[in-house]
Amino acid sequence: MRVLVAPQEFKESLAAEEAAAAIARGLATARPEWTVEELPLSDGGPGFLAALARATGGRTRAVETHDALGRARGAHVLDIEATSACAVEAAMANGLALIDPAKRDPLRASTEGVGELVAAAWSGDPVRIVVGVGGSATSDGGSGMARALGARFRDEAGRDLPPGAAALADLARIDWAPPESLAGVEVRVATDVTNPLVGPLGAAPVFGPQKGASPDDVEVIEAALQRYAAVLERSLGVPVADLPGAGAAGGLAAGLVAFLGGRIMSGFDVVAEAVGLEGRLRRTDLVVTGEGSFDGQSEQGKTVGRMRRLAAEVGVPCVVFAGRAEAPPGEVHTLAEIEPDAEASIRNAAELLEELAARWARSALA
Repeated sequence: MRVLVAPQEFKESLAAEEAAAAIARGLATARPEWTVEELPLSDGGPGFLAALARATGGRTRAVETHDALGRARGAHVLDIEATSACAVEAAMANGLALIDPAKRDPLRASTEGVGELVAAAWSGDPVRIVVGVGGSATSDGGSGMARALGARFRDEAGRDLPPGAAALADLARIDWAPPESLAGVEVRVATDVTNPLVGPLGAAPVFGPQKGASPDDVEVIEAALQRYAAVLERSLGVPVADLPGAGAAGGLAAGLVAFLGGRIMSGFDVVAEAVGLEGRLRRTDLVVTGEGSFDGQSEQGKTVGRMRRLAAEVGVPCVVFAGRAEAPPGEVHTLAEIEPDAEASIRNAAELLEELAARWARSALA
């Protein structure tokens, strides 16, 4: 039995590499005769850079940036010499996992650190920059990213606005001249969602609560992003309000499109092509994937949903492990089957995931 273990991160619990290793250990314990290959994946969020680095042989370069609250931190960009490209994982700057839940501030959190990562990527003189945008703590529409690259956001009196989503409610004008170094550089935006920037399925109502936004905060952010979209179109001539995928990462995708001419793409497709996923699936007998929460969004472009469909197309059985699941019993195997307490499950995710994999493997072919 040849098994491909290809999960994404278990959000705020395990990196994709850690999840893959835990699953592989459990399978090996129960079925030592199986041949198990680990292939941690990402759809644009945390783990995106590591997945591309493994697949391409690219080299990471250390850079300095700031998190969503403006605190200095180190990060990396990936230089892929073979294709003259550079990759950036936005969550290394504005990631939700970098902010303690008690300190999250969705009204003022900023993507300026992402702009610093993009500027660092440009310094390598690439022909293409790929930005993975998932896992963010921000809802500022990418305005902070653009601010770090020279954009100015002004109110009716011509005053500069402070960082964050809430301030965009007072936006009247955007001053922006693309850096000369951007000329000829293709920007790709790797995301796992197709949500627009605004509206019932937009960034604020769908993703705001995940970033710590209260119902009142969601209303504030939605109104601010509506204003932002209108001024973006008036000032830059780029309509992003209803653009599929523009709502990704609190609208960071919209900012990358409007200011840098970015093209929104499936993050899963970017990684799958780089790692030769379809060919790997055709050489395996079983694929095991997983994520922290299997829910309605899982089938909307995220790694687990895409993996299930691709495995079905190739004709390979696919098993899903998750921390929790909104799915019929038996369709997805969860850590809650072993540990019902959610906080304990998060704390002990690696051990529980290993045990879950071992239990499943012992019973699967009994």
